[in-house]
Amino acid sequence: MMPNDADFAPPIEGVRGGMVGLLADVGPGAHGWMSTRVGGVSGGPWASLNLGDHVGDAPAAVACNRQRWAQALGVRPIFLRQVHGAAVVQLDRTTPDGIEADACWTDAFGLACTVLVADCLPILMAAADGRSVAAAHAGWRGLVGRDGYGVLEALCAQWPAAQDPERRHSIRVWIGAAIGPQAFEVGDDVRDAFAAACPSDVEAFCPSHQTPGRWLADLPGLARRRLARLGFGLVKGNDGTPAWCTVGNPSRFFSHRRDAGFLGSSGRLAAAIWRA
Repeated sequence: MMPNDADFAPPIEGVRGGMVGLLADVGPGAHGWMSTRVGGVSGGPWASLNLGDHVGDAPAAVACNRQRWAQALGVRPIFLRQVHGAAVVQLDRTTPDGIEADACWTDAFGLACTVLVADCLPILMAAADGRSVAAAHAGWRGLVGRDGYGVLEALCAQWPAAQDPERRHSIRVWIGAAIGPQAFEVGDDVRDAFAAACPSDVEAFCPSHQTPGRWLADLPGLARRRLARLGFGLVKGNDGTPAWCTVGNPSRFFSHRRDAGFLGSSGRLAAAIWRA
């Protein structure tokens, strides 16, 4: 049985400001939203709502897409420069786009903690009263970290709302779309890294039927396991089923693994959370 399996549900699609996206259930006092690839102006492998400014897309198109998305949210999304690490930053009105970090938090109104993904996990969090919110970008490297200390552990250490383990059970967590266990083929190095941090995490890996000696990894399941060990009890969103998989839903999601080798690049989705 996976942690929080009673909360499994398919993605909930909605519309904000005329733009289609995924509704993140983060409880009262906060709003959460994840983009799809629909509703922008980019062409080619970035068609159409590419929100990443580092993937070769035309800067003017990215700027237009980001403006459209900000208008749909109704607040200012702050975009990080993500490096698959564990750095955490507090956001305020003076924070510029492009600050290097893989997680962020804020208690300010009018700002959205935002992470970019194209197969990695976006994880959104809100304090029980919605007065503080956070977002984390969690690929496998950021999730497993070093010696068991990754981006989620760093966020718990630096985000005041999560520093007390007793309070984490009431924090609302939403995991967004990412590469699914049907598509995330990895080598022994990835499995061994998770096993070194927690031996039972090998249960989230199964042998690949296509490539002998390789493994299919359940990245959402690994995140749920890590969240449960940290004491988070209200986890919703991505359950590893096909509807959440970025690789398997090309009309809805960008996927670096699916598109970069074939098309030369891929756009980026964004997930954001902000105070209501």
